[in-house]
Amino acid sequence: MSKKDICSYSFEELKEEIARIGEKDFRSTQIYEWLHVKLAESFDEMTNLSKELREKLKEEYEIAKVKMIDHQISKVDPTEKFLFELCDGNMIESVLMKYNYGNSVCISSQAGCRMGCRFCASTIGGLERSLAPSEMLRQIYQIQKMTGERVSNVVVMGTGEPLDNYDNFVKFIHILSDEHGLHISQRNITASTCGIVPNMKRLADEGLQITLALSLHGSTQEKRKRLMPVADRYELPEVLDACDYYFEKTGRRITFEYSLVEGVNDQMEDARELISILRKRNCHLNLIPVNPIKERDFKKPDRKNALEFKNKLEKNGINVTIRRERGSDIDGACGQLRRRHTAANEGEPDEDICND
Repeated sequence: MSKKDICSYSFEELKEEIARIGEKDFRSTQIYEWLHVKLAESFDEMTNLSKELREKLKEEYEIAKVKMIDHQISKVDPTEKFLFELCDGNMIESVLMKYNYGNSVCISSQAGCRMGCRFCASTIGGLERSLAPSEMLRQIYQIQKMTGERVSNVVVMGTGEPLDNYDNFVKFIHILSDEHGLHISQRNITASTCGIVPNMKRLADEGLQITLALSLHGSTQEKRKRLMPVADRYELPEVLDACDYYFEKTGRRITFEYSLVEGVNDQMEDARELISILRKRNCHLNLIPVNPIKERDFKKPDRKNALEFKNKLEKNGINVTIRRERGSDIDGACGQLRRRHTAANEGEPDEDICND
């Protein structure tokens, strides 16, 4: 019988578990602090617990681990990329970006992805599995432990579609923002979705204060379908309606992500169509010159064309920026590092990843 994933329990769930095994209520606060503030990776680290209790915890629970197997540091800007291995040998990527306002970490929500966006390396090979809340948290915890610096902002834009892992993703948000843990403000958390309409509406009803970013990438339904298979299921008007619903319920403006692909969606006609659908919405448009990957022949537009595209939108009242390129000298595109390492190393996971 497998052990229980203690790091995936909310504070209230942990209290119930600790009461069930016959321990006093204050122990749950101590254990939660060890897991989510002191970032303990074993029960033996929990020195204010009795040895008897630590042994009892070891028998029934496990602390999920992620093991760093590759670490790239950019020489052009303060960006670092991490490749982590999970207990079952699956690999995920995370990115640390340092800004004046604090450290931002971009994490993965799944090992692989089944959304099939045609410009993205993460989806090549499909979905292996979704991550548990603990596995999402541990990416942040490991980076914070390695740097010795607090993470202030979290972006769920790495490998995977968070709304395809809905329940685990929502629990992750609650644990990450819990006052008993790292207590990262929900307003400092952003999650990107390609547009799974029912779960966008469910998320709006959760009462969270996170920022939702929609991967738009096409100014019409037909153009979106050429880049994103999810558009075959959800029409652009219903995706935009779900965005409006999220804003109405939360008061949080939507960010629209738009990967600029040379000759595909970067023409003045595309800009005019974007203006028509975004002008009346309280939103921000983030233009992202596409990061080329060898398995695809998409190219980023040159800087001049990207600026002309941006200026056209700006002159028509659209709040728009071009995302600053980070980590250009490392495996910058989401999924590239994971894919390169997987191709080069087909093997079993290290045994010690799974053991306390």
